Amino acid sequence: MKKRNKLTTVLLLILILTSIRSIAQNKKSMNSKLTLPQKEQYDDEYLVSLLPGFTNQYQDIGGLKLHYVQGGEGSPLILLAGWPQNWWSFHKIMPMLAKHHKVIVVDYSGMGSSSKPSEGYSKKAMAGDIASLMKKSGLDKVSIAGHDIGANIAISFAGHFPHQTDKLIVLDTPHPEEDLYKLPMMPIGMPVHPWWVAFNQVKELPELLLEGRYHIVQNWIFDKMLVDKESINDFDRKVYAKAYESKEAIMGSNGWYQAFPEDIQDIKQMKMIAAPCLGIGSSAGLAMLKASLPNYIENLQLKEIKDSGHFIQEERPEEVGSSILEFLKSK
Repeated sequence: MKKRNKLTTVLLLILILTSIRSIAQNKKSMNSKLTLPQKEQYDDEYLVSLLPGFTNQYQDIGGLKLHYVQGGEGSPLILLAGWPQNWWSFHKIMPMLAKHHKVIVVDYSGMGSSSKPSEGYSKKAMAGDIASLMKKSGLDKVSIAGHDIGANIAISFAGHFPHQTDKLIVLDTPHPEEDLYKLPMMPIGMPVHPWWVAFNQVKELPELLLEGRYHIVQNWIFDKMLVDKESINDFDRKVYAKAYESKEAIMGSNGWYQAFPEDIQDIKQMKMIAAPCLGIGSSAGLAMLKASLPNYIENLQLKEIKDSGHFIQEERPEEVGSSILEFLKSK
């Protein structure tokens, strides 16, 4: 009996010591985590510190605050990201481009640290915001590149501000056209059907469902539309999740989609774009660019990025960055 009591006492002591050690380790782990930048490591200031030579900038455009990241010297190049991301989507190619150009990566209206108004999301209006930013920055003419929604804006900029456009670069997405109404919202055998185009048209509901958990949608999109899922890593995904976690951010980004009917009418009125244009697309994206861009662009080159999904500048940064530099260098 005494032996059993002794054994029980020893086991209890071991259990207590193990528990104390575990608590101490957890406390130490918690303290070490607290010393790291937590929310701040996904803020613009911290992100820009990872890109030597780049700085955060803000400009007021008639009451609208635009955030942008700028670095490098040479002829100016504006970069516009897409949904569901922000300026960080270009971070892999920004240093490469900044060796030859003054690179200005803009969070346009509704995105990231820029204002999120209740209206003004037609691509023509947002192209006007870019023109106003240029004027405030003392820039007369720029080359402009956009991905996804950013590509919509870049195309609209080249069409409505031809004298301020040097060259146009379209990454994997054309401008909204009438054919958008024929886009299948139901599965018809394709690997992915673009249900989010319809979902983002809905007002009030998306922000109620997704506030604080937008990462669920983002991770689904990234996993379905990347060949190499690690090319947008866990850190990148947290950056994008933070940028879309609030109701205002969700409403703003949905505003880009809710303006599509206006954009479709606008492209019908827009004059042909004369500026030299390079369309860079994944194998799937290139098919869309081939079908759409010649309708409103006169001087067009196309470049296919193989073994990539939609997010080409993150999945194949060297190839995309080199293609942009080569195109901008050509006459």
